Amino acid sequence: MEHRHIRSFVLRQGRVSPAQQRSLDTLMPRYGIPYSAQTLDLDNAFGRTAPKILEIGFGMGEPTAQIALAHPQNDYLALEVHPPGVGSLLKQIDAQGIHNIRIIQHDAVEVLRDMVQDNTLDGVHIFFPDPWHKARHNKRRLIQTPFVAALVQKIKPGGHLHVATDWQDYAEQVLAVLGAEPLLQNTAAGYAEKPAYRPLTKFEQRGLKLGHDVWDLVFVRKENR
Repeated sequence: MEHRHIRSFVLRQGRVSPAQQRSLDTLMPRYGIPYSAQTLDLDNAFGRTAPKILEIGFGMGEPTAQIALAHPQNDYLALEVHPPGVGSLLKQIDAQGIHNIRIIQHDAVEVLRDMVQDNTLDGVHIFFPDPWHKARHNKRRLIQTPFVAALVQKIKPGGHLHVATDWQDYAEQVLAVLGAEPLLQNTAAGYAEKPAYRPLTKFEQRGLKLGHDVWDLVFVRKENR
């Protein structure tokens, strides 16, 4: 019997606005990809051959939309479980005429395991994952050794993994976990400067004004040995 992994999220009954619900109803068939336990052809899903970036947990989707608009040469496969966020990003895709985002509303661990082929991703973005800051909940954090070992197999040699967090102890954990993965190489001596492509969120801007720090970690997948 397969061991069920510890989920890094809890599905809360967040309020879905009427506009978000309309987007879910009318736009998900166009920009969404249903979860399925079979390999996804990414080029076919986007209708072209282009660099593929996976984003895990996009929240309400503003940074995702900004990044996709600013980098039309890339395709972005965005994963999120919470309906309000999915509806919000769909609304932005429609309003801004964004063509290079596809959404899967499902658990990232299962999507990676069942749908994403090895050596197909040019990059992975994990911005502000749930810190599960209480010590007894730390086991729910997404960035753990088994998850990273599985994730790195999906990244092409030379592709990047970019994690950002505003919790220092989580940043330290991420640095330790990524640093211990033999197929990853840190691009910095520790934490990286914020890459220009990652926009500041409203939440992050408020935190910075209050003196809160943000840690970016950017690693690259080593060449196959």
